[in-house]
Amino acid sequence: MGKLLIILYLLLKRLTFFLKEWNIGVKDQRNLFLTIANVLKESKSSGKDSFKFLTKYLATFSGEDSYIISEAKEEAVRSVIEFVKAPDMFQCDLLDIPAVAQLEKDSKYALVYQLLKIFLTQKLDAYLEFQAANSTLMKSYGLVHEDCITKMRLISLVDLGLNESGQIPYALIKDTLRINDDEVELWVVKAITAKLMDCKMDQMNQVVIVSRCSEHIFGPHQWLSLRSKLATWRGNVASLISTIQANKVIEVGIPAGQGTTIR
Repeated sequence: MGKLLIILYLLLKRLTFFLKEWNIGVKDQRNLFLTIANVLKESKSSGKDSFKFLTKYLATFSGEDSYIISEAKEEAVRSVIEFVKAPDMFQCDLLDIPAVAQLEKDSKYALVYQLLKIFLTQKLDAYLEFQAANSTLMKSYGLVHEDCITKMRLISLVDLGLNESGQIPYALIKDTLRINDDEVELWVVKAITAKLMDCKMDQMNQVVIVSRCSEHIFGPHQWLSLRSKLATWRGNVASLISTIQANKVIEVGIPAGQGTTIR
């Protein structure tokens, strides 16, 4: 199995090239991605790699009719459960994949889709409410309540960082994460260690000053935010260049407006 995995990983590095070179059809790609996901899962070598190819498999159903998409229903559920279980995965695009979106209105799996939305768009309170009403369902999928709470606390902390204008009061972290006063900094350190946020703790003023947070999803809202930040950066650079040019005019006497222009 070890040699097989080594060969598999070598092939995966050039998989995109092979797919184009061999002109593999959608159905064959589908089977290939699912097979790779299953092999990686059984080997327990990399949960992230297995999830990656499971997601690729589900993405091949985009554009298909509802009957064909329904073939991927079980794997869509599997992808949600694997994401929720993974202690080191906090971002995914499952909500944008039609094969997963079909679960929302499915009589059997609607609650699974609801759980995914909680882990990607909501905070700890929503999870606790869901778990209280669906503990049997959680157990049936092998989900451990304590592990889910840990993940949701980290997710909730990051959400606070995204929504609190760069400063999060210790008291708000305590209330949102439902922890004690002396645990606030511990959870901040956990988020930093997991590379979910960059920040510093102002113990004097009891606030966390955030410089960066990871998004759980990257949809239209996130694109608009990125566009706004890039526009601000572009304006700052243009202003800096104008200042440098003006100083050159004063010090050297070269004509203004002959420097670099931001387009």
